[in-house]
Amino acid sequence: MKSDHEILRKYLPENSVILVVALLENNPFHLKIVKNRKTKHGDFRKYSNGDYQITINNDLNIYRFLLTLVHEIAHLVTYKKHKHIKPHGIEWKRNFQHLMLPFVNPEIYPKEILPLLAKYLINPKASTDADVNLSLALKQYDEFTNRSFIFEIPMDTKFTHNNKIFIKGNKRRTRYECVEILTDKKYLFHQNAEVDLVQNLSK
Repeated sequence: MKSDHEILRKYLPENSVILVVALLENNPFHLKIVKNRKTKHGDFRKYSNGDYQITINNDLNIYRFLLTLVHEIAHLVTYKKHKHIKPHGIEWKRNFQHLMLPFVNPEIYPKEILPLLAKYLINPKASTDADVNLSLALKQYDEFTNRSFIFEIPMDTKFTHNNKIFIKGNKRRTRYECVEILTDKKYLFHQNAEVDLVQNLSK
């Protein structure tokens, strides 16, 4: 059977593995690496038997995987200390900041990500995707894909989402008004929604 160290080496920056294994030893839980879920990168849950489980998507690049894993471990640490509080309240923010501090390191994260990561951690949000600049920087390390953030594609670009075809429209604060081609209905997409571009499709 492979050790945690051997398994995690595939998913994490090399110089972070020992630190992560120590986190797992100090905060025991079941780690499951699962297939991509469009609505989330990872999650934390407590079972009725008292066990804790964290799941992380298997298609995340090593830098996003690390950030997501520590995000979820912060939920575990916060739950054990405080039980019933807001999931992403001040207690979680402080634990996340504390747990991430050793990883904000040029030997772990690329230099172009570090300042964006440090800025994000000043007041971390429920999702890293809420930070446009950090999301875009992390995306540069994904394997090649046709998926794009809505904010980075040109106006009137055609894309698919949940098997429907849309055209990108105007921005409303943090969301874009897009029209579904088949029904002509308007939908609002968060600026960091990831979509698949449509090639050579006529209206």
